[in-house]
Amino acid sequence: MAEQTALAEIRDDGGGKPDGAVVRDALGVGVAVGLSGFAFGVTSAGSGLTVWQTCALSLLVFTGASQFALVGALAAGGGAVTAAAGALFLGVRNAFYGLRLSQVLALPRGVRPFAAQWVIDETTAVALAQPTRRGARIGFVVTGLSLYLLWNLTTLLGALGAEAIGDTGAWGLDAAGPAVFLALLAPMLKSGVERAVAGLAVLLGLGLLPVLPAGVPVLVAALAAPAVLWARGRRGGRDATPGGDR
Repeated sequence: MAEQTALAEIRDDGGGKPDGAVVRDALGVGVAVGLSGFAFGVTSAGSGLTVWQTCALSLLVFTGASQFALVGALAAGGGAVTAAAGALFLGVRNAFYGLRLSQVLALPRGVRPFAAQWVIDETTAVALAQPTRRGARIGFVVTGLSLYLLWNLTTLLGALGAEAIGDTGAWGLDAAGPAVFLALLAPMLKSGVERAVAGLAVLLGLGLLPVLPAGVPVLVAALAAPAVLWARGRRGGRDATPGGDR
């Protein structure tokens, strides 16, 4: 029922924000997040990847959290398979974004495979914030295009800069990736469940870091979501039982 109501709010007619306002908001998001590609370029080059490998990740993968997870695991000495698995877990969320956006944007079938490359956190947030289909499409395209271009440009600059300065760890730039990731993640944690999942994931990841191979703690931390949801369901079941609140 909630999904049907949400879909009903997406109108094909007017009534939303002016196109210029949507473009301005979308560009603001695209530029702000796109600049963090520099941090990825530095982190990736510092983990041992070449400039071309770093740029290929941004061009083909184009999902910041997964890219940072991949190069972070490689930098810590993890194997390629483990690092890729951790990045894949983080990227799965984009598939769920795609299901929602396919209904909101209603793009022609021939365009959907190309639009799928831009289905990420930022384009989804901007598109879903618009009350009309036209506004959602404009927001999605402008955010995706500006972010894709700027992210790849700053990735290249970051990778070239990392090669020029040498050891990124000596400059403290190895912390740039995690810092950017936390900055992107923090505003999304709005509910108590989301904060509980994030907190448990941090505890699992950091707690298991000294005892498991690099990259594996990220995979185990993925269990935080089902664990919190299971505990929430158990608590809800007890509260619904007569006398359960005693």
